[in-house]
Amino acid sequence: MKASSKIIGLIVASFLALAGCSSGESTNGSKDSGNKEQYVVGITQYAPHTSLDAATEGFKKALEDEGFKEGENLKIDFQNAQGEQSNTQTIAQNFVGDKVDLIFANATPSAMAALNVTKDIPIIFTSVTDPVGAGLVEAFDKPGNNITGTTDNHPEATSTTINFITKEVGAKKIGVIYNSGEQNSVVQVEQVKELAEKDGAELVEVSVSNTSEVKQAAESLVDRVDAIYIPTDNTAVQALDAIISVANSKKIPLFVGELDSMKAGAVAASGFDYFDLGYQSGLMAAKILNGEKKPSEIPVELPDSLQLVINKKAAEAQGLELKAEWEEIAEIYEGE
Repeated sequence: MKASSKIIGLIVASFLALAGCSSGESTNGSKDSGNKEQYVVGITQYAPHTSLDAATEGFKKALEDEGFKEGENLKIDFQNAQGEQSNTQTIAQNFVGDKVDLIFANATPSAMAALNVTKDIPIIFTSVTDPVGAGLVEAFDKPGNNITGTTDNHPEATSTTINFITKEVGAKKIGVIYNSGEQNSVVQVEQVKELAEKDGAELVEVSVSNTSEVKQAAESLVDRVDAIYIPTDNTAVQALDAIISVANSKKIPLFVGELDSMKAGAVAASGFDYFDLGYQSGLMAAKILNGEKKPSEIPVELPDSLQLVINKKAAEAQGLELKAEWEEIAEIYEGE
């Protein structure tokens, strides 16, 4: 009887040990998936503007297409930091406290805050200009233990736009407005400066710390530049209407780093649809949630497509005459 009791005890102990191993978090930042009734995804978006909004919608659509339907087997907790760095940290900490299954971090500050508070919960980022420089991943093909995602810094996008400004438009001095507190913007401005100087042009920089300073920054450039370029800077883009107003009234061509801002009233941009970028990120998240992949097994991805687009109405409003040959190198946007 005693021997039998010991054997039964060993069998029960072994079963419990195996059950414990199969129900917790794995060591790669991914949870066992595929058999949950409901998944919880926390979305932390740095600021409210068109491109980031589109990326979030694309992300949600990809999850839905992959079988994760909000209200059925998926709960989404969407939080917007309203452009405040301190809010990103609070949001990320709350997600960890709530033990969400995955965090979708939209923009560099949100991604950095998420990684700062958890090395276990899977993180998918998007709208990040320099994931390596920001310390999010070691390399594109070597994502972190619990983090990977998509970058909005296509290597040819900025060079295409700056080349158009200098060679086609003929600008010799290019004004740029950005928040030096945004790491992604600093990287872009350095790229623009190098490209402009290579083409024989000069970059005139104006740094802002919040949206209330943007209009004054634009006005300060009026008599000093031939064109203005706005990178994918969250602060400047949030106040883009003010920049467009100055560009229109002073007849200075305005160029931007993404297509949504171009459609809002800038002359041109070389870019892609942020909805599609968010969709790419959502497909990554689906692979993690269903247990198909670990974050460390998914390389960081670039945008799938790139196109130079010229806004006809904005060009007219800002005093730039369209050349017939531009239709051969760019798509002409007529408005919606």
